[in-house]
Amino acid sequence: MRIEDVVVLAREAGHLIMDIYQKDFSIYEKSDHSPLTEADLAAHNYLINALHELTPDIPALSEESDDSVKKDRINWKTAYWLIDPLDGTKEFIKKNGEFTVNVALIENGIPIAGVIFAPALDTMYWGQLGQGAFKQVGLGPIESISVAPVPERPTGWRVLGSRSHKSPRLQLFMSSLPEAEILEIGSSLKLCLMAEGKADLYPRLSPTCEWDIAAGHAIVIAAGGQVLALSSLSPLVYNSNPDSLLNPFFVVCTKPSVFWENNRVGE
Repeated sequence: MRIEDVVVLAREAGHLIMDIYQKDFSIYEKSDHSPLTEADLAAHNYLINALHELTPDIPALSEESDDSVKKDRINWKTAYWLIDPLDGTKEFIKKNGEFTVNVALIENGIPIAGVIFAPALDTMYWGQLGQGAFKQVGLGPIESISVAPVPERPTGWRVLGSRSHKSPRLQLFMSSLPEAEILEIGSSLKLCLMAEGKADLYPRLSPTCEWDIAAGHAIVIAAGGQVLALSSLSPLVYNSNPDSLLNPFFVVCTKPSVFWENNRVGE
């Protein structure tokens, strides 16, 4: 498998999404009351079929897969694709451009390769374990990216989160980082900002699913960073719970820092 081939597929899925984005589209409600559009389904169908052609021996799980696939995935003991065909559906509906196509390759619970394409921004991110992480805007030059060094002071941190909807958990977590600059952006682009060194910390203290972050997780690792379960500061592991695809609360960082470690809050 060449990650460059997956980059091509993510771009093609993004083009399908943009065709729908530029016209009126239908919005449905899933059983969990989250929104679903025809763009989600178009990208899902394209990626599932294209990845099967590319790697017929590797199964694929998408956010829009049938419940039977989601149940069966616990039996996948080696490699599988984990896909969010349209991450940021709410952003897509708002037409603010902050939505992405996410494709990750998981092996033994670890995201070893990931591709994220933001079609409205025409920006591609990808990374592979041991091979580095990269960014390309449009058809411009390919740029190698890496996480930022850990700040040496408790002030001036660039933290990804919400300026207007701070939960009590997040307020406690942030109490040890005075004067932090809060950066707001939708979808998995938060992980991309971490990977390219434009943010110092991303604490996630609200629910996410494995497909939401797997591609970004792979890119962060390839860029020299970490995605850690907040309660234990151990690496996040995928496909370990037969009953749920929810992630624990987590933090994305270059490495843990004394400035926030003691203010971690459990779930």
